[in-house]
Amino acid sequence: MSYKKSSELVQEICIIAETKSKTHWGRWTVMGFMAGAYVAFGAAVAIAVGKGITAPGWIGLSKFMFAAVFPVALILVIIGGAELFTGNCMVLPIGCFSKKTTWKLLFSNWIIVYIANFIGSIFIAWLIYKIGLFSSEPYTSSVIAIAQKKVSLNFTQAFLSGVGCNWLVALAVWLAVSADDISSKILAIWFPIMAFAAIGFEHSVANMFFIPLGIFHGSQLANWGNFFTSNLIPVTLGNIVGAFVFVGTAYFWVYKK
Repeated sequence: MSYKKSSELVQEICIIAETKSKTHWGRWTVMGFMAGAYVAFGAAVAIAVGKGITAPGWIGLSKFMFAAVFPVALILVIIGGAELFTGNCMVLPIGCFSKKTTWKLLFSNWIIVYIANFIGSIFIAWLIYKIGLFSSEPYTSSVIAIAQKKVSLNFTQAFLSGVGCNWLVALAVWLAVSADDISSKILAIWFPIMAFAAIGFEHSVANMFFIPLGIFHGSQLANWGNFFTSNLIPVTLGNIVGAFVFVGTAYFWVYKK
């Protein structure tokens, strides 16, 4: 399996960033909606597989199965082609550092794609709720418990968990770009995404699905207010730092400078 060396990747990502910066905002919106839906699909299949294992003493297997299928989200985004906010937190800063794009375009992309990701994710959460896919046990209590655990984090916990998460997600994107064929890209994506899901780090776009899904299913603790204040805002900030600082800035400084 052929691949690009890390020293070659910065230039490759600069080209990707330049292409993104020349894309019309309407395409950002459509592809952002698709990415939000893809992440929601990955999260939904993770619940369906992982939370179906309820036997006592099998919690480790349940967590692993949850994490093992979640990478379908980024596989769909990278190979299918879509605009994911958390991935762009690494790609576009490298483009700005190399002057292939501008900070103004970076912030425009982040805002439009973030909103589109939100709409796509919450649409799938609503769709699953209306269909009733998780309306029976053990799934109903599981989706409520997931949402409630996420809104119970304090600001520091949520922020730092967001840093760790998008450090791994950005590395998955980095490794996927390095691969030259689809099977290698899938393998490169799978390990880092599986790792963050198994650890339990916080991903802002995934939480745009998980928490509304719990709210739709009647969570008493999770509501629209603490969804934003206790989770989405600090996790988003952490996601930006994780990808921007620990992957984008670090690798650009090492290999481009």
